[in-house]
Amino acid sequence: MRNLTMLMDYYELTMANGYFVKGFRDKIVTFDMFYRKNPDNGGFVVSAGLEQLIDYIENMHFSEEDIAYLRGKGEFAEEFLLYLANFRFTGTIEALPEGTICYPNTPIVTVTAPVIEAQLVETMLLLTINFASLIATKASRICRAAGDMDAIVMEFGARRAHSYDAAVLGARAAYIGGVAATATVLCDEQYGVPAIGTMAHSWVQFFDTEYDAFRAYAEVYPDNCTLLIDTYDILKSGAVNAIRVAKEVLQPMGKRLKGVRIDSGDLAYFSKKLRKMLDAEGLQDCKIVVSNSVDEYLIRSLQKQGACIDSYGVGERMITSKSDPVFGGVYKLVAVKDADGAFVPKIKISENIEKITNPGRKKLWRVYSRETGYGLADLISLYDEEFDASKPIPYVDPSKPWKKLQFENVEIKQMQRLIFKDGKLVYEKPDLKDIRAYVQHQLNHQVWEEEQRFENPHTHYVDLSEKLYQTKKEMLEQFDSK
Repeated sequence: MRNLTMLMDYYELTMANGYFVKGFRDKIVTFDMFYRKNPDNGGFVVSAGLEQLIDYIENMHFSEEDIAYLRGKGEFAEEFLLYLANFRFTGTIEALPEGTICYPNTPIVTVTAPVIEAQLVETMLLLTINFASLIATKASRICRAAGDMDAIVMEFGARRAHSYDAAVLGARAAYIGGVAATATVLCDEQYGVPAIGTMAHSWVQFFDTEYDAFRAYAEVYPDNCTLLIDTYDILKSGAVNAIRVAKEVLQPMGKRLKGVRIDSGDLAYFSKKLRKMLDAEGLQDCKIVVSNSVDEYLIRSLQKQGACIDSYGVGERMITSKSDPVFGGVYKLVAVKDADGAFVPKIKISENIEKITNPGRKKLWRVYSRETGYGLADLISLYDEEFDASKPIPYVDPSKPWKKLQFENVEIKQMQRLIFKDGKLVYEKPDLKDIRAYVQHQLNHQVWEEEQRFENPHTHYVDLSEKLYQTKKEMLEQFDSK
């Protein structure tokens, strides 16, 4: 496994060295990782990337080469470098299970650890969770759009990804979000995401005629024959030759043409024309696959036009989340443990109200309707709070704090799970297929359709417990009086 320990912002090291020199190396702190805005103005995010974060934490160590490099910078104490040479993560991490549907300003990952350790993991934690959650969320949107016409989505983005790691981990995240397969072989080998693929235009160009190309492919792959038919002319050449191969090559072998793919042109127009041609020749079971800059918006447009499409190959617009390519997860200090063992809340105040943090060690709860099983709201509380769902649960809506509100006839579930305890992994990583199924279960049974709208989705409520709200209010008043 690659050692990615040094994949961090330089100021993580300068702060860590400063904490060490000033005698704070054993000071325990808590950081929350959360985000403030859903990508594409959507209703939620599909959290992802936890498995890669776990792998990073377990393998985190500074090599001799790393220490030599840092020594050469000339600004780190030698005692600090010795500390890094023996570094291992010893803290506690709590996180949402991968694939959990989550909402703005709710903690996804919480780190409680000696301040140096908590600081040094920041960059990789954000990099990992931000990227994977962005792609899983985009994939979910695209798959939900295609699901309206029962079409299958395949991930085709490797050659447009921003790096080889983005290609592999992006395909993994897309699978969590709902895609059925990937064109990226390494993702199948490493993570078990089914790899699929047939031919490129170069295969067709290589042969003297398009028919020769199709015939050769059908002879080699008679059980899985999908032909790319837009190299020359979709209707006058590609479709005609595909039908000819289906009848002259595959049918005598007792095989069927599995599909045809188009990668250019007016996808709605050509898919409808193709469907008529194929059906007229008795190829009603032949699937029509399309690719070429597909996303959820194009899919919705194709649906309105009555397109006859069975499967989408989605590349650059999913692997880069082209329509909204930045996931703004942040990592903020929320508490510092004092000499008496109590965690003292910390708050970040900003002129931008949305950037004011929720202070203190916290728990995240999801409140479900007992009648429907759907999520009504998220509730953030202080860490020592517990709730009895058999009784009314008072809460505060931060946008309307003067209202007296309470949850009734609900179930309440704590959302984060313990991942690392005192540096030891205590969490059993689920199978990738189970993560994918978990996402679909939430979308089918726990997340309102109104939250799944692409335009003006219902805003999921994120409320505060009375104790947390009062703590935040007092801290804001305290700083305002200075």
